[in-house]
Amino acid sequence: MRRSLRVRALLALAVIAVSLYIAVTVPVRLGLDLRGGTQIVLQTRSTDTTDADSETTDRTLEVLRGRIDALGVAEPTLVRSGDNRIIAELPGVQDPKKAADVLGRTAQLTFHPVLGTADSADGSAPALPKRPHERVLPDESGTPLRLGASALTGEHVEEAAARFDQQSGAGWHVTIDFEGRGRDGWARLTGEAACHPAGDPTRRVAIVLDEKVISSPQVAPAVPCGTGIRDGATQITGSFSPEEARELSLLINGGALPVPVETVEQRTVGPTLGAQAIRASAWAAAIGTVLTSLFIIGVYRLMGVQATVALACYGLISYAALAALGATLTLPGLAGFVLAIGMAVDANVLVFERAREEYAARRRASTRSALAAGFRNAFGAIADSNITTLIAAALLFFLASGPVRGFGVTLGIGVLASMFSALVITRVLAEYAAGRPVLRRRPHLTGIATTGAVRDRLTRRNPHLMRHPRRWLATSAAALVLAAAGIAVRGVDLGVEFTGGRLIEYATDAPVDPDRVRTALADAGFPRAVVQSSGDTNLTVRTDRLTNAEETEVTATVRDLADGADKVRDELIGPSLGDELRRGALIALAVALSTQLVYLAARFRWRLGTAAVAALAHDAVILVGVFAWLGKPLDGVFLAALLTVIGYSVNDSVVLFDRVRELARRSPKAPLSGIANQAILQTLPRTVNTGMGAAFILTALALLGGSSLTDFALALLIGLAVGTYSSVFTAAPVAVALHRRGDRAHPSRRR
Repeated sequence: MRRSLRVRALLALAVIAVSLYIAVTVPVRLGLDLRGGTQIVLQTRSTDTTDADSETTDRTLEVLRGRIDALGVAEPTLVRSGDNRIIAELPGVQDPKKAADVLGRTAQLTFHPVLGTADSADGSAPALPKRPHERVLPDESGTPLRLGASALTGEHVEEAAARFDQQSGAGWHVTIDFEGRGRDGWARLTGEAACHPAGDPTRRVAIVLDEKVISSPQVAPAVPCGTGIRDGATQITGSFSPEEARELSLLINGGALPVPVETVEQRTVGPTLGAQAIRASAWAAAIGTVLTSLFIIGVYRLMGVQATVALACYGLISYAALAALGATLTLPGLAGFVLAIGMAVDANVLVFERAREEYAARRRASTRSALAAGFRNAFGAIADSNITTLIAAALLFFLASGPVRGFGVTLGIGVLASMFSALVITRVLAEYAAGRPVLRRRPHLTGIATTGAVRDRLTRRNPHLMRHPRRWLATSAAALVLAAAGIAVRGVDLGVEFTGGRLIEYATDAPVDPDRVRTALADAGFPRAVVQSSGDTNLTVRTDRLTNAEETEVTATVRDLADGADKVRDELIGPSLGDELRRGALIALAVALSTQLVYLAARFRWRLGTAAVAALAHDAVILVGVFAWLGKPLDGVFLAALLTVIGYSVNDSVVLFDRVRELARRSPKAPLSGIANQAILQTLPRTVNTGMGAAFILTALALLGGSSLTDFALALLIGLAVGTYSSVFTAAPVAVALHRRGDRAHPSRRR
């Protein structure tokens, strides 16, 4: 035992030392919702000549990277998602209109000879092209020009730059230098135009960007016919503003996109909102952790102190793992980090409760041997409950996207770190403390040599909760009917992520009546706008998809009614992406249920696995129904909360059924209702203490986490309460009912 204790101690010290080094030297990447900026999701579209496959998307990504570098964005991130999507994260960019316009323009730059004007005989409309390769486009003044086939493209340009010529009065213009064959092509194009008389339209050269003539200058009289401009340099003039000249040079230097792109998602978060979220989550984590630690110390005394130290080590290990993996910490991810603090308590509670049982069963046993037995007997339940949570985290990672995916990463890391802190760090500290002579003489100080208030009360009353399981099933059925009524009567308010549209959040100096804003927006032409207040001075507006001009009008309307309204968040989701996310959410839930059933059926009997899945389906429906009654939207963050609630529910059911399996092995002929009742009474102290530990964290998150995390914490609090109820009064009665039905169907198998 001493050797194994030393090995665990060395392992714990090594992991803590490495984690401390990583935490000090490697910063964690913050998502845009925490540091502010813009995220744009672009989707490539096929053309008549080019397919939008993965290879074309990769070429498009490289062109976009050049444009973003030219914008001067610090630490941009561009990644391909699937075969035809590109995710661009632009920290610090608060003007999504400009960023989306620069990234989304195809920038097809071509140079054409002008064949003449294209006015019709009566001047009412431009004439049609007269040659197969001829095009008609209006010039800067609106005069239709007949253009020949392109002689040069943007690929022949070596460099473009925005210049200001104050001496000649030309103002801002763009200089272009050609390279390679582009020099000869430019000389040939300008040489042919120079052969026409001055003032004739055919002496002009049209410069076309994205099917628009941006400049059509006359070739200077000094240029000789047939020779042209041989140094490969030219100027594009056109009364540019400084921003227009820089943007044009940026697009030319970045090159043309191989295929057109469409903005399917756009998120903008102000740095103030991100800082508030970090500050609020930090306060929630600090206060919640202190309350949880005080609760654990009050219940388990010295062992609670050891668990609190292990909890601090858990936080360090989780943070270091996020930094080492290069994971991006998003707002839901930060909430997952805070949430996992409460979940990390569960393994310690399982161990301590089993140690209490062992000490009470063997009066002559030492606290050290009781602890060893507690760790040994609790390992199966800890492993099963954490694996089910890892399944939920994996589903979030593979089936979700954006911030919700980050939540899955954080949750998965938190589960692994909590297992290590409980099974290694807590064990080292607890076994070392339990072996001290002063504690051997005073075992009550350890917190193990007592049964606890919850267990004492249950022992005195000894209720038979499973005597009438159908009554509990009727109660659960009534709760399901009430939840279904909320879904049917109030309807499910899917968030912008699942329906497509636009969500804008404003921070105001004073509270604003949402009804007044809703009426004003309806009068302005937005009758379907959904206006809600979040917090005292936050206002959210959800609408169908808006153009940038319409968004400007919505913002102006809000600012007319709300003094100092500052736009702190702007999300635009395309309808195609909304449909995809909605399908992904349904697939995630279906896969979660089926995967949990398969795993639980493998670990337990199929009846117990079915009962556990029935309980988590019960919890999911009730949570959706409560949100329907409250009129709260179901968005991606709600999906993260829902899958976490499923993990909670399965955790409680697994712990209960693990005890049922253990008791059934000891008494194979005992009726299942009696075994289930005994298992409930034995595991209820763990369920209550774990739930209380998580409730402190979630309550702090709900009260202090700010508007962005309130609904998330509320969903988890509801799920925690419902999941605690269902594991005892839904899962167990379903298992008993299925067992009785099986006995009636197969009397020969009756035990």
